[in-house]
Amino acid sequence: MRRYLFFVNQPYSYSILRPLQAEIRRRGDDVAWFIAGCSTAPLKPDEKRLKTVKEVQAYGADATFVPGDWVPYFFPGIKVEVFHGMARNKRGHKNEDESDHYRIRGWFDLYCTHAEKDTEKFQALAQELGHFAVAKTGWPKLDPLLRNVNGGERARPEGEPPTVFFASTFSRSVTCAPQLADEIEALSESGKWRFIVTLHPKMEESVVERYRGMQSANLKFVESDEDLVPLLPEADLMLCDTSSIMFEFMFLQRPVVTFRTKMPGPYLIDVQSVDQLEDGLTRAVQRPEQLLAAQKELCSDLHVFFDGRSSGRVLDAVDQFLLEKKHTLRPKPWNLLRKLKVRRRLQRELAQTPH
Repeated sequence: MRRYLFFVNQPYSYSILRPLQAEIRRRGDDVAWFIAGCSTAPLKPDEKRLKTVKEVQAYGADATFVPGDWVPYFFPGIKVEVFHGMARNKRGHKNEDESDHYRIRGWFDLYCTHAEKDTEKFQALAQELGHFAVAKTGWPKLDPLLRNVNGGERARPEGEPPTVFFASTFSRSVTCAPQLADEIEALSESGKWRFIVTLHPKMEESVVERYRGMQSANLKFVESDEDLVPLLPEADLMLCDTSSIMFEFMFLQRPVVTFRTKMPGPYLIDVQSVDQLEDGLTRAVQRPEQLLAAQKELCSDLHVFFDGRSSGRVLDAVDQFLLEKKHTLRPKPWNLLRKLKVRRRLQRELAQTPH
């Protein structure tokens, strides 16, 4: 029986890792969670939590799965990067190769990639650096959407207004949440639109409070630590800025409207001013054929698997690594200063984590 550890540093990690947990349990193996720096409230009663580094050491996991960019290097087992989103240029770099997605920090033994392009890029880096391996597996978070949800136009009861899923990231350079608050409130109060709203866990608290206070019969606010995957199919379209959740939503084959996005393209409707917002939503509800065709092509680019079985491929890749590749890699860089910073960060974030 293998033992696996989930290292959670952000609330969005829960929905990424739970499909992986389901597959681990299906195979008869064991899994535990280690939470550092975010809420433990989403943990369920049947989910095992390790609270201290001593408990982690005693557990002795074969592999630690990470949907973020760092992990304590001294945890037992190999460190597996499963990513918190798909490979897209969110920060306006000259090209995607310069994005943080491809930054090698020296923590991970195995990178589990999602598509042809990111696999090729990471494999080139692996060949150059020699201290990690790469496996094209797909992203566990998409498993429930791809296996259990019917994509395409949502069956909406007659007379029910369209439902818009509004998601916004936190960075001031890309977020649209502050600019759109008044308009979203007005649209929900008009009765012509319904909204499901969620904001990034790092969003300014004043903005979060503004949206919480807007809740009504036509506007539901969802806290950032809730699992959003079951809620996505409830919407007819998405409103977003540059949050990677819009690409997840596209796998439902439903339209996306953005506000001044850093990632424009034929796969979405981008509006530049607040007074254009409702027109953009109205166009999206009509499900333009060219837009949906472009979405389908983009989804194939972002994620080559559509069978909802990525969690199984991730575990198979770990098995193969442990059997064949673990002892063939070069040693990782010493990175003594970076390791010291990780130890300090872990201490700081554990102090802030509820017990």
